[in-house]
Amino acid sequence: MTMRSNVPGPIPLLCRVLSLSMILLIGSPVQGQPSLARASSQVQDRVVKIYGAGGVGGLDAYQSGFIVSSIGHVATAWSSVLDVDPIVVLNDGRRFESKVVGFEPSLELAVLKLDVSDLPYFEVPAGTTEAPIARWGDPVLAVSNLFNIATGNEPESVMLGRIAARSQLDARRGTFETAYQGEVWLLDLVANNPGAAGGALVDLQGRLVGMLGKELRDRRTGVWLNYAIPSDVLRAPIGDIIAGRKTVAPVEQDPLLAREKSHNANTLGFQLIPDVLETTPVYVDTVSVNEPASRADLRPDDLILLVNGRRVPHQRAFRDQLRRIDRRDDAILTVQRDNEILELTIRP
Repeated sequence: MTMRSNVPGPIPLLCRVLSLSMILLIGSPVQGQPSLARASSQVQDRVVKIYGAGGVGGLDAYQSGFIVSSIGHVATAWSSVLDVDPIVVLNDGRRFESKVVGFEPSLELAVLKLDVSDLPYFEVPAGTTEAPIARWGDPVLAVSNLFNIATGNEPESVMLGRIAARSQLDARRGTFETAYQGEVWLLDLVANNPGAAGGALVDLQGRLVGMLGKELRDRRTGVWLNYAIPSDVLRAPIGDIIAGRKTVAPVEQDPLLAREKSHNANTLGFQLIPDVLETTPVYVDTVSVNEPASRADLRPDDLILLVNGRRVPHQRAFRDQLRRIDRRDDAILTVQRDNEILELTIRP
């Protein structure tokens, strides 16, 4: 865990970058130690810049990601940046429109797809008890688009630090505002600045160790937590999404049913907040007593993320998805309630 003040992070960031620059310029590495310059340069073409929603209300419109397949799958942090189909910029400056093909809210993980092939990519290692992907005290590099410094073919920022510990984030439940409750690498470097979310944490051989998390601050003390989600936690969900075993894309072949035969918010017994924007989030406003939604424990202020496993980033998509569900069938809602991800089955 790393302390930092309420002043934005250029000073500690600059110190880290300068420290790394000095290491890279001083000459040959100690015999038997990997070259930091080589490790840094060989991962640059596997880390990307992501641009999407944001830019108002203090929300950043950019973050980072890393390529996990040769055919254009990109892993990144699930965030409000992905409320629209984001633009992904590769290391060589090429720009691609992307689609969110899958995400796992409980891990704050999303996978994007680019229409491109023959890309260099990271293998996502699993590790074993005998040969873990990393250990306490290991030096690591955090590679990401900090503060949106790189906008085209400029290299991503690289920071050098060490793994401080591997810990359960749920031990801090209620302290940090995050839906993720699993294991993390705690980092001895100020890595989780604006733009870093979704970036790559690698060892000095350039192998993936984890995905950098979002900015995470203790609401009571102001302490920032610098962390990454280990790659062995991400391996299975990323593989499932790429293989098509878990997707959030709408199933277009599911027909739209007549309104009197399909679900809507009224038939389920709740109302959403007013739909005043093109991408108004699917927040629950009111829940009627003794209706299907109340019996399933849906509550006001719940944010609906998925309907029957399909992503609903805005109210228009939510209404469309309900039109594809027969009114006699259950509707399964995945919601975020404060810092929890819950799955609720609403039975008519």
